[in-house]
Amino acid sequence: MSPSLVIPLLAEAVVAEDPATRFIRLLTVFLLAMWVGFEVITKVPQRLHTPLTSGSNAISGITAVGAIVVAGAMATRFGSLLGLLAVILAMINVVGGFVVTHRMLEMFNPKKK
Repeated sequence: MSPSLVIPLLAEAVVAEDPATRFIRLLTVFLLAMWVGFEVITKVPQRLHTPLTSGSNAISGITAVGAIVVAGAMATRFGSLLGLLAVILAMINVVGGFVVTHRMLEMFNPKKK
């Protein structure tokens, strides 16, 4: 295909979506992600929880960085407040993950007398 044919096709593909349809689509993705996450986590054997917790700490750190970027990019006060809330929740997740990992790893240390 020549570039002159591709641009009109792309322009036609971008159609304005009404807010109700967008909300339903995003809610569906969110609910499916929750269901898949629950199914994956409940099937993990106990000996793999510590490495997975460490991995989820790294993912939570990425989420915190993304929340900081979004909070800084918001032009409205409400958007900035939502970004700040996202940063706070992501950091709670990071700190909680490290606390849980530390407690789990202490179980494997020999007892001191």
